Amino acid sequence: MKKRKVYLDYAATTPVDSRVVKIMLPYFSLYYGNTMSLHSEGIKTSEAVERARGIMAKALNAKNEEIVFTGSATESNNLALKGLAEANPEKKKIIISSIEHDCVRNSAIWLRAKGYKVVMLPVDKKGKIDFEALKKEIDETTLLVSIIHGSNEVGTIQNIGKIGELCRERGVYFHTDASQSFGKVPIDVKAMKIDLLTASSHKIYGPKGVAILYVREGVKINPIMHGGGHEGGLRSSTVNVPAIVGMGKAVEIMEKSKAENLKIKKLRDKLIRGVLKTIPDCWLNGNEKDRLNNNANFSFERVEGESLLMELSNRGISVSTGSACSSNNLAPSHVLLAMGLTPAQAHGSLRFSLGRGTSEADINYVLKVLLIVVKKIRKMSPFKK
Repeated sequence: MKKRKVYLDYAATTPVDSRVVKIMLPYFSLYYGNTMSLHSEGIKTSEAVERARGIMAKALNAKNEEIVFTGSATESNNLALKGLAEANPEKKKIIISSIEHDCVRNSAIWLRAKGYKVVMLPVDKKGKIDFEALKKEIDETTLLVSIIHGSNEVGTIQNIGKIGELCRERGVYFHTDASQSFGKVPIDVKAMKIDLLTASSHKIYGPKGVAILYVREGVKINPIMHGGGHEGGLRSSTVNVPAIVGMGKAVEIMEKSKAENLKIKKLRDKLIRGVLKTIPDCWLNGNEKDRLNNNANFSFERVEGESLLMELSNRGISVSTGSACSSNNLAPSHVLLAMGLTPAQAHGSLRFSLGRGTSEADINYVLKVLLIVVKKIRKMSPFKK
């Protein structure tokens, strides 16, 4: 079989679209003014940033002034949790799900050390939060509920509108990490009663080093970095103009290519059907119906995930063992453990995430190679059926 290069780790990061690169280039050396400068060069770059802000706001049905540019989704999530806690010290309870990304999870744990009560909501075996448990946990001491929209590991999509409605009724702030769902699932911050939302550029074919935090008008939040008062005083640092311009263009392209999601979903479904049909003793992790269109996460019995990943990589196929941010960590995924998998089952899991460049020929190649590799590893495995 002829070796083929197949990238199926779009959930970790996406390539920058050539149209995005093109629009960014002038802002490196032609339009280079500092946005805080009052001269013409500063005004040009400031206007470019505001155009990008407007594109972001329109995509979320937000106001321009509600969009705060940051350096990463990790920073946005830290700002959401820590900044809200700093500005609203009278309430000391924070509720998150047990399958949050590490940056939300670890921010909550950090706040716990500062005296906050942190509740991690259980999820079912498909990764859906226990909504009744959420209703019971919200009380008069609750400051914030933070629930990931689409799981970065297993792709399960939560009912954000329902959660937002409950939080608004109870007078509790609601934040969602939409880093994986933005561009794949329609998001309306007003209709969904969202107070704070995180979205990232490098998940939507924009550059790394830029993200946003949507902060609903009227929500009190303090900065976690102090300096010259950029981004409405919430994020001091010289503005990364090329990256922000690039993110704006990426969103613009995303908004005009909605049919792309359907194509990716069809290829994902082909992959899921093919794996479950041809490879025994494996299963799909996550919710089958409420699932990101590009995500397929499998567990393989009697297979070690890292070994499988390396065998696939040797054959040109790039995938992930869960979250890319913690792929060097040999501990089993806290997401899969929260869903009821054993440590051995969690270690035998792989995430395949499709994207704009994925073709049917890619999926056909992966299905052939995966069958061969799984058989090879199982023959060497000390764990017999």
